[in-house]
Amino acid sequence: MTADAALQDLTLLALLLRADVVVKATLAVLLLCSLATWAIVVDQAARLGRARRDAALLGAALARGTALRPGLPLGPIPAAILRAAAEEDAEGEWDGGAREEPGRRRERLERAMRVALAHELRALEQRLPFLATVGSTAPFIGLFGTVWGIMNSFLAIAHGNDTSLAVVAPGIAEALFATAIGLLAAIPAVVAYNRLGTAQRRLAQDLSLAVGRLAARLARQGPGPTAAAA
Repeated sequence: MTADAALQDLTLLALLLRADVVVKATLAVLLLCSLATWAIVVDQAARLGRARRDAALLGAALARGTALRPGLPLGPIPAAILRAAAEEDAEGEWDGGAREEPGRRRERLERAMRVALAHELRALEQRLPFLATVGSTAPFIGLFGTVWGIMNSFLAIAHGNDTSLAVVAPGIAEALFATAIGLLAAIPAVVAYNRLGTAQRRLAQDLSLAVGRLAARLARQGPGPTAAAA
């Protein structure tokens, strides 16, 4: 292909086919990062949506004074919280022969439920660091492809002893294409990380409030199965 033909054929597909192997590898890495980012965003949004509905169900049950016990269809996170309370409550109602004080009972059950809540939230947010990694590194990966493409353009000038646009344009174009792909991978990752992180913090606040209310209810009730209505 002559220099004039190369100058005329600057479509994205043509740039990709003519790109150096290093630039192609860079673009492949960025494409994989972008695909993984969107897969995580869709999955994480669905999981957070379900968790928010479960938290709303738990809050509504507490507001109505519904008898809460393990096994109720309240969702995985509320179920784990109730199960932790039941297991902790199974330790006994008596402490050294004396009835356990409500304040101590509340502290013990709330601590167990918060540990279970922290475990569930940690499992829920385990994919978010990948989004942060893509958001912070993808522009630099694209910049690496850009630098490599520009270097090839200068080498083409040196070998051909020709500084015309027809010689420089293809290499510069593919270099800038790598930068654009890096930004296309990074921007959605950063936006998704911020939005999903905010939703995660709000969910944690709602569930933490529900745990506090549930612990207060359990501390007031007498001996019997944990999470019965007060």
